[in-house]
Amino acid sequence: MSPNKTIPAALAPDISPLVLVLSGPSGAGKDAVLNVMKTRGLPISFIVTSTTRLMRPEEVQDIHYHFVSKQEFKILIETNELLEHAEVYGNYYGVPKPAVRQALAEAKDVIVKVDVQGAMAIKKTLPDAVLVFLMPPSLDELAKRLNGRRTESEKDLQVRIETARSEIDQLPMFDYCVMSYPNRIQQAVADIDAVLHSEHLRVAKRQYIL
Repeated sequence: MSPNKTIPAALAPDISPLVLVLSGPSGAGKDAVLNVMKTRGLPISFIVTSTTRLMRPEEVQDIHYHFVSKQEFKILIETNELLEHAEVYGNYYGVPKPAVRQALAEAKDVIVKVDVQGAMAIKKTLPDAVLVFLMPPSLDELAKRLNGRRTESEKDLQVRIETARSEIDQLPMFDYCVMSYPNRIQQAVADIDAVLHSEHLRVAKRQYIL
């Protein structure tokens, strides 16, 4: 090939924005990983989920979640403005479409944090979404982390552990698995960075229609 010849667009690496869905059991460390990623000032849009769950003392509106009433959430469903929504432990959660649309329009990668049920729903809506499962090293370690939160009763804790078992069974539906070892958040972040990098090197461009 001549050194001055233009590379055909079809052969150029994929530099279009990605929608990456980060999922895994409650207590796997999703928030900890994302908190590190948010500090680096990269052109990534971290989508904030809407929920009807009550705000915890340490949480901030529009930072941890968009806390809304059940009536407000119902309107979002009726107007089809949620990428996915589900009832989890008696509360409703959903990913707002407008924030995703805006980020993609600005050519920013999008990262959405949802539970496994939500990840499966997004995959149906956006087949080209990149699904990453954050895996705890063991169920014992997961139980230890959940106990450390001191936000669940013993009964709720057991429900979450059993839910985690069934969620791990869904691993084959994901594109990537990233391990979440204790005190090794930076390694998990580096692995997610590697996923983004490899996906941007794909020849086939991913398409997202919202």
